[in-house]
Amino acid sequence: MKRFLFIGILSLTTLAADAQDVGLSFSYFIPRNGYFSTPISPFSFRGVGVNLNKFIALETGFSLYRMSGMNMLDLPFSTKDPLLGPNFTLFVPAELVLEFKGKQAEFDIKGGGFFFYGFDQKLNLGNFDRAIRQHEQWDVANSDLSFKNNPGFGYHAGVEFTFPVTRQFSLSFEINYLVGTAKFPLNGSYTGGTVLNGFETVNVDYKDAKVDFTGLEFSIGVIFGSGR
Repeated sequence: MKRFLFIGILSLTTLAADAQDVGLSFSYFIPRNGYFSTPISPFSFRGVGVNLNKFIALETGFSLYRMSGMNMLDLPFSTKDPLLGPNFTLFVPAELVLEFKGKQAEFDIKGGGFFFYGFDQKLNLGNFDRAIRQHEQWDVANSDLSFKNNPGFGYHAGVEFTFPVTRQFSLSFEINYLVGTAKFPLNGSYTGGTVLNGFETVNVDYKDAKVDFTGLEFSIGVIFGSGR
């Protein structure tokens, strides 16, 4: 399924290339309570779409991220340390763009939704154990957890500034704020306790747990064509 999804995205971006200028970008994601994440070059192809009129466009594309660490929501405890990662995440936005074009530059306001899917997922059990130990007020804790991975969705808004370098290409700088989640139920158990009170094993079923895909995305891109 992942292979077909990737091929489909490539096909859509190729078909749309004649409708609007296209670009190759390098995007960086700073997640809330997570680790700085980077793109896998050159798998970031953004700004593909169609111009509806002189001021409005529809755009899409994709970025493939190497996520160093992500956090989770809707657990019985909270932590500022990432509980997932590292992993690979495919990010696909769909956005409405308001374009304000000048003679020497262009300023765009963007907003819309996005799809993401993390694969090769891993739990950061070290951070899980520390969070559980603090939650239970134990001396030690060791977790044994499994998960069910799911695709996620969210919304975003941002701005982009583009200026020409030559007649063949332009440079763009973009920033977006992303808010998204993906269902990520956990189950298993953890064992721990204190020296004075002994140890115990607790079975858990965190069926409402979610991946927290909230943060800032920064992009630096090269736009090819003459449409801007």
